[in-house]
Order: sequence, then C-alpha cells, then structure tokens
Amino acid sequence: MSDNRSELGRPASSKRRLKDLLLQKDNRFCADCNAPDPQWASANIGVFICLKCCGVHRSLGAHVSKVLSVTLDEWSDEEINGMVEVGGNSAANSIYEAYISKGSVKPGPDASHEQRKNFIRSKYERQEFLKPSLRIKSGRMNPPSNISRGIMDGIMDNFRSISGSREEGKEGFIGNLKVKVIKGTDLAIRDMMTSDPYVIFTLGQQTVQTTVIKSNLNPVWNEELMLSVTRPFGLLNLKVFDYDLFSSDDIMGEADIDLHPLITSAMAYGDPSMFDDMQIGIWMKSQDNALIDDSEVKIVGGKVKQEILIKLQNVESGELELALEWMPLES
Repeated sequence: MSDNRSELGRPASSKRRLKDLLLQKDNRFCADCNAPDPQWASANIGVFICLKCCGVHRSLGAHVSKVLSVTLDEWSDEEINGMVEVGGNSAANSIYEAYISKGSVKPGPDASHEQRKNFIRSKYERQEFLKPSLRIKSGRMNPPSNISRGIMDGIMDNFRSISGSREEGKEGFIGNLKVKVIKGTDLAIRDMMTSDPYVIFTLGQQTVQTTVIKSNLNPVWNEELMLSVTRPFGLLNLKVFDYDLFSSDDIMGEADIDLHPLITSAMAYGDPSMFDDMQIGIWMKSQDNALIDDSEVKIVGGKVKQEILIKLQNVESGELELALEWMPLES
C-alpha cells in the first residue's frame, strides 16, 4: 500500500516542490552564466546552476555555497523551503547582482573556467555586487561558518519583507506600477505600407492600453499607464497590435517583463526618498528574455525607476522603449 512517500521516507510532495520551482521560467537557465537546463543548486544561496558553475561553487566551500544535485542528492525540508522562499534565480539575482558594475562582465554559457571563477567569487564570496548593508566581512570575530549565514539572514529578511506572511491575504495590494510607453522603433508592417500601432499591457486580470497612432512604424507615445500590483505578482505581458477598422487587429509582436528586479529591489530599500540617486538592482539581458541591453533599477529623485529597451518577440522586427516606476502603498 502506498503512503505517498519517497523511498527516503520524506513526503514525495517536498521533492515535487523543488522540481516545480526548477520549471519556473527564470530557473531554466543557470543563475551565473545563463546556460540552459541547470540540474544543480546552491541550497544555502537559493539559485539553480549548471554543471560548469557548480564546480566553482564547490571550490568556495560549503560555508559559502552548499551545492546539491536537484535529482541525485537528498534534500532536507529546510533546504527546499529555503529555495522556495527565495523564489528563484531572478529574485536572487536582483539582490546578489544589484550593484554589478559596468566593468564586471557576467559570463556566458561558453565562458572559460577562469571567467566563471572570477565572477562567481566576486558575486558570492567577496559580495561585491550586494547592497552594502548586506555585506558581511570575514575576520577574527566572524568565522567562515557564520559568513554565509549572516548574508543569507539579511537577504532572507528582505525577501520576507516582500513576501509578507503566507497566511495574510495572498492577493493583497502591495503597490502600483507606472508604465511609461516612450516609443517604438522599426515596427512591423501590417497594412499596405505601414501600421497603426497600439500597445496592450496585461498583469494578472488587469489590462491597459495606449492610444492608436496612425500610419507610423516609429511611433512616439510618451504615454503613462497605471497598474496595481498584488501579491503574488507575475510577469507583465505586452503585445503590440495594428488597429484595423474592418477586421481583427493584427499582432505586431509581444514580450514579457520580469518585475522581480524592480519590486524586490524597491522593497529591500524601503523609502527611496531617504537615499541619493544610485543603482539598487538590475535585470540582466539573457537568451531567456527580450532585453536588448541590461536594465538597471535606480533611485532617481527619490523614486524607484527602471528604463527598459525591449526587442519584440514572434515578429520580423520591432523594438519598444519603456520606463517603469514603482509606487509603493503609503505606510
């Protein structure tokens, strides 16, 4: 008779939670080099990594990164819960890569071992890209075994402040998102020689759209739209359409925008008016997203903003320039 337990005696659902997390879109690529199909993880950091990056993580020591195979190793419930609480590679990278400098190049899937080692050590061991208040210095009063714990406690406090209590209103509002649609470039032709484009944004059950601009493949909107954000929040989807008076509107491309870097960074800092202008996070360009360039999250004039340049997907041509602003609920 089956008692719905794994061979090792733990509930089978625990391992399923880990596998479900791995199937999340941002976790289908290595957190450190964007190689596809990672099958390893750093259990105490909360990221999924590829085999090549796994070797560098092991060299850091378990006090910095405890490496486990997703399928071959036994995981404790505490380790699985920690991975789930972090929320995936995108959420973790918005913290661990928040201050990545222009001179630091994130390695690609074909990077050399030396390139991986330098980046991963800078990211996790030397904590060069972390928010300054989260950085833990090693020394005589701070043994190595406490370094990773101290970093993780600080980071998990940030994630918990974002996630809130699981028992209290999962659908509660956490803030508003202002989306400024600046312009489109080289949009696809859907009429005789041109198109009449407009943009639709969807977040959860909400949908907002821009005005239609007639006969223009390089439209300038400079139009602001507002969306409310609830917990848990998903991807912001955008679609560009060609308006047609007599038939169905033709699609001119689409893209998904990951809101985790913006919202996670904003909530980690709290009141942005207390800080000078600075970078607080980043959404990194990868083969798994539509970014043309890395998109930095910044505090500008006491507000949290993010400029995004998107290459439209599933279409022959087209780019879209956007500016996001996070507007938290008044405390």
